[in-house]
This record gives sequence, structure tokens and C-alpha cells, in this order.
Amino acid sequence: MTFTSATLLGFVLVLTRLSVFFATAPIFSWITIPVRIKVGLALFCSFFFSLSLSPPEIGAGVGLLEVVLMFMMEGIYGLSLGLILTMLYSAVKVCGRILEMQMAMSMAQEMDPFRGERQQPLSILFEIIFLLLLLSANVHHMFLELLHTSFEAFGPGEFPGVAGMTQAVIEAGSMMLVFGLRLAIPALVVFTILMVVLAVMARIAPEMNILFLSLPFKVGLGLLIAAYLVPYIQTYVSEYANAVGRMLPI
Repeated sequence: MTFTSATLLGFVLVLTRLSVFFATAPIFSWITIPVRIKVGLALFCSFFFSLSLSPPEIGAGVGLLEVVLMFMMEGIYGLSLGLILTMLYSAVKVCGRILEMQMAMSMAQEMDPFRGERQQPLSILFEIIFLLLLLSANVHHMFLELLHTSFEAFGPGEFPGVAGMTQAVIEAGSMMLVFGLRLAIPALVVFTILMVVLAVMARIAPEMNILFLSLPFKVGLGLLIAAYLVPYIQTYVSEYANAVGRMLPI
């Protein structure tokens, strides 16, 4: 291939990775961000990264099938990066949903301002708080720096093995559950104690309607625990940044 065609191919490969990343990564993938801004950001970042990267080394015997496979692998790599960030980001939502289940509010739903779909209210609240803390810590800048680091590790047309990407995504999913459970441990302990107390009260005074009596206790106690967990969400910002820096680029 000539220099011009190799440069164009490198730009399109970079654009493929970035487009899939922006379609799956937190913040960038939300429907509240207009599509024109997403497309413009992907094109601008692709042009910027392409200037600092060497074009892929393509031999004269490379056919259409090899080029298509390169595009597919670039898309899979960008998808893996976005999924890992999204899974680690969703730990606060896991915590919120655990708390809502304990409060008997799992059926309550509100409109999610980020995705335009209905979600549980505490999950939305925790996500908004976590998002504001991330933006104040410039973690969204770290996402762009991560993209640049990924191109330094694997240039256009280069990518890690499928086994490594799969292992990283699975590890991110397990870390999401672990971090979410760690944040929700105070709620689980307190609500377990509450259920024991209510069970004792039901044995002592069977004529009391424990079901209706427990609902306001659960809601009020859950709101107090939610306020108590806000400082711990702030500490998770640094854990999130450390986990992303440790796991990525794959």
C-alpha cells in the first residue's frame, strides 16, 4: 500500500476503536449527549491520535478479509475498554439497588436523566453523586488519557489476545460486584438487625401488624443509611481511578 492509503487505513482503525469506546463507556454513551457531539468528538480524537501514531504496516499481499478482521478486532478492543469502565462505574448502582431491595423500594422507579429510561431512585441518586465527584476529580480526562495509552500499547491494527480481553472484562464484572457489596455492607448489617428485632416483636406481640409497621421503619432507616454512605462514595472515586489505572490498557 502507498503511504496515503496506509495513513487513511490507520485513521479509520483509530476511528473504529474510539467510536465503539464512546458508544459503551460511561458519560460518553449517554443519550443525553447529542449524537453530533459524539460523532464530532470521535472524529476529532481520531484525527488527533492519528497524527501522533505510526500508520499500520500492511504488506502488499494483505487482502480484504485481513482488513475486515482488523476492523473487527479494533471494535472488540474498544468494546472491552468501554465495558470495563462501565462495569467499574456501575458499582455505586449495585449498592443503590441492594439498599432499595432492603427498603422494599425495588419496584419504585424514576426517569433516569442520563439514559432516558426508568431506574430505581436511589441508584440514580448515588450515580449522580458519583458522577459529580468523578467530574470534579477530572476522571473524564483520565478516560481520554487511557485511550492514548491504549494506542501506545497497541497501535492501529494491533490488539491484545481475545483471552486477555475476556479475562479483563470478567475481572471487571467481579470487581463491580465486590465494590458494590462493600459499599452496601452497612445497610445489610443494619437491616439484618432490624429484621431480627421485628421478628422478636412479632413473637412478643402477635397482635401487632408487623408488615405495615416495618415499612416506614425500612424507608426511614434506608434514607439515613443512604446519607451515611455518601462519604464512602467519595472514597470510591480514588478506588475507581486506581482500578482503572491498574487494569487498563489491557
